[in-house]
Amino acid sequence: MYMNLFSSFNPSSIPYFNLNWLSMLIFLIIIPYPFWILNSQFTHMFYILSTFLSSELKIILVKKSNLLNSGILLTIFSFILIINFSSLYPFVFSSSSHLSFSLTLSLSIFLALMIRGWTCNPTHMFAHMIPLNTPPILIPFMNMIEFTSNIIRPITLSIRLSANVIAGHLLITLLCSSMSSSTIILSVIMLIFQLILMFLEINVSMIQSYVFTILSTLYSSEVN
Repeated sequence: MYMNLFSSFNPSSIPYFNLNWLSMLIFLIIIPYPFWILNSQFTHMFYILSTFLSSELKIILVKKSNLLNSGILLTIFSFILIINFSSLYPFVFSSSSHLSFSLTLSLSIFLALMIRGWTCNPTHMFAHMIPLNTPPILIPFMNMIEFTSNIIRPITLSIRLSANVIAGHLLITLLCSSMSSSTIILSVIMLIFQLILMFLEINVSMIQSYVFTILSTLYSSEVN
């Protein structure tokens, strides 16, 4: 039984074993679907999304050696998109609203890019720490600023994803909890607002997946 607004984000369903996190494996059921039913609407919609995102990534990842990065980023986009969509269903745990999910994902991507950049191309990484035409007296301060901005990138990336997912879920929960003690007219008005919020939540699910992927692509292009 839900006792407060944030209880729906509680990952502890069974002591010592959090079954709620198994909702992240839902993509294993959804992805093989096109292999069994050909030319379905799901296949067509997913093909349009992946084609559009691939064209966007090719603008940033110009080199042919970045094709592997493009495939990995498309996989991340699909993974986050499916998790965000599945969290909109009733009684499905929204794992993307937790920092333990988004921060782990962003940190793994960021650390992989940093290790690759500093080991394969350290000259470019050092040059990136100092903007062009910087006065010599400001070089130590610019190094500190650039280092700090690089460190907080995975944190801001994860908070952006989790905060947007939490905000929409909380608004829908507030409207649902207040409908039981409202009149019929107010309940109808709240129901209309809930439908509008659900439409916005669907858009937010797609936009946040897109933003997470594009920002990861920009970080990858800076390393390469």
